Amino acid sequence: MLIALIAFAAVVGIILFLAALAERRGRRQTAWLFLAPTLVLLVVGLVYPAGRTVVRSLYDAAGSQFIGLHNYLTIFSSDEQLVVLRNTVLWVLVTPFVATVIGLIYAILVDGARGESFAKALIFLPMAISFVGASIIWKFVYEYRDHIENLLPGQQQIPQIGLLNQVIVWLGGKPQQFLIDSPWNTFFLIVVMIWIQAGFAMTILSASIKAIPAEMTEAARLDGVGAFEMFRFITLPSIRPTVVVVLTTIAIGCLKVFDIIRTMTGGSFGTSVVANEFYTQSFSAGNQGLGAALAVLLFILVVPIIVYNVRQLRASEGR
Repeated sequence: MLIALIAFAAVVGIILFLAALAERRGRRQTAWLFLAPTLVLLVVGLVYPAGRTVVRSLYDAAGSQFIGLHNYLTIFSSDEQLVVLRNTVLWVLVTPFVATVIGLIYAILVDGARGESFAKALIFLPMAISFVGASIIWKFVYEYRDHIENLLPGQQQIPQIGLLNQVIVWLGGKPQQFLIDSPWNTFFLIVVMIWIQAGFAMTILSASIKAIPAEMTEAARLDGVGAFEMFRFITLPSIRPTVVVVLTTIAIGCLKVFDIIRTMTGGSFGTSVVANEFYTQSFSAGNQGLGAALAVLLFILVVPIIVYNVRQLRASEGR
């Protein structure tokens, strides 16, 4: 630790010394000198690994034979990989919209209410839990115990320890294995992500709602605008850039979702997504070529959302 601190101080000192020398030649040289460490780290930590991954995706599982786009064709033709793509699409389409709508409802309901801060803290609490911790909590909620159809005299049902199945039993139904039946098990996994992200959406949208000028809302009330019209014509248009940012941020998180799948099902029962499948193929199945192709596909899917997100942020700042 001490050696690392000394090395860091030495590097900073060398940069400052060279910057002082370069300052005599002009500001451009000084700027490039300060940018150099960042550029080196970007090349070593981002550009080079990305390039290696793209090249690796064009080789076979062992990485010894060039097979062109065969790994990409496998992703879009194999039944197993098509299920992975379907699940990824479900995650990206369902989670952002449901989490944002729930977060918006939370934001409107608690805005100005008594105990607003306490309610917001409770709703935001799942964000403070790691994805693995949240997955373990919900795995207990979905827990299933064997259900005996025809009880023998003196025999009793095994008590359910899963909250959801116990509620079903109390209502007279049969316990269900929520994490096994495809594709419904994917939706039960998505619920975990919605539970986590709704608090994030509520916090951001609540701050945006509070930033709406009071004169605008007062003028609308004086004109006799009702609650629904106020939301449709004043609130929603005013917070539209924030809604877009929340949607895209959650969508990016869904594309990268790994912990929830890995903890609750391990990708079994048709629940795998691109990020989990990339890990499975690379480190469990030993197919590094297909794993690299999935990583490249994940990168390609994330980039347009990030570009759109940045453009929306710039547009909102320009207004």
